[in-house]
Amino acid sequence: IVTVNCARLLKADHHATNGVVHVIDKVIATTTNTIQQVIETEDSLETLRTAVAASDLSGLLESEGQYTLLAPTNEAFEKIPRETLNRILGDPEALRDLLNHHILKSAMCAEAIIAGLTMETLEGTTLDVGCSGEELTLNGKPIIANKDILATNGVVHFVNELLIPDSAKTVFELAQESEVSKSTDLFRQAGLSSHLT
Repeated sequence: IVTVNCARLLKADHHATNGVVHVIDKVIATTTNTIQQVIETEDSLETLRTAVAASDLSGLLESEGQYTLLAPTNEAFEKIPRETLNRILGDPEALRDLLNHHILKSAMCAEAIIAGLTMETLEGTTLDVGCSGEELTLNGKPIIANKDILATNGVVHFVNELLIPDSAKTVFELAQESEVSKSTDLFRQAGLSSHLT
């Protein structure tokens, strides 16, 4: 699937006497903002804006290149426990890992994403992209709230859930999601859960 500024190429290579015509499915608008400027101007990305400023990633997001930002909305940040959010925001390394887990190494318009695709993030982890009907899914969940916000250095898709990589989780949080959750309960009952957090 070929796209031009996220417009789908419908018919290619119509040769004319003075050039070539390619037919696309939408009008291409002028793009002037970088990904960083998109973050700075969108009210629904206020928490993300704060997180990017605290992690010194703004330079990357306004630099030349072609990236995809899966931008967590304010709603996405509100879904995780306040204690967990404050811990990540207060830990520069965990915060950078969290944000890098939301940035893909290439610009991917929604039209060009194929079900079952695995994409690498700047953090070095992978995300599974699929489809549920006409909705895009990430790691099996239809969490993309708005797609194909074009920037001069890539594309932004708004997501309404936070994608937290293992590197940004405590031992306790990892254990609760795994096959050792009963052991975690025993640690908590013994008053030792603080060692895991």
